[in-house]
Amino acid sequence: STPLYSSAASDVYKRQQVKIIEVEETTAKSKIADDAILAKAEFNIEGMTCAIGCAKTIEKKLAKMEGVKSAKVDFDKKVAMVEYDEAIVTTTSLENTVTNASDTYSVNDMKTVESFSID
Repeated sequence: STPLYSSAASDVYKRQQVKIIEVEETTAKSKIADDAILAKAEFNIEGMTCAIGCAKTIEKKLAKMEGVKSAKVDFDKKVAMVEYDEAIVTTTSLENTVTNASDTYSVNDMKTVESFSID
């Protein structure tokens, strides 16, 4: 019997299935429980060389973390501000997300705050 589709077509189909699953997972991660206890972290990021390639990339990676409600990275001030569910996210996991994005990034002056210093 002859297969109805080629192996290459099957591989493309499998990749499309994987892509769809990844998109759904990212969407689900952004949801936070209504009763979550939110915390705010503010920290400096050294090693960024541009606003779009560096700051926006880091901001997106932080925002996609499970348990993160919002993330903002200010390139000019070299400051990140993240609001997150403290039952899921730790300041260490925030730091790891930044430093894993590139070897050139380092985090310092990590602190939890009542409100962000920059609006």
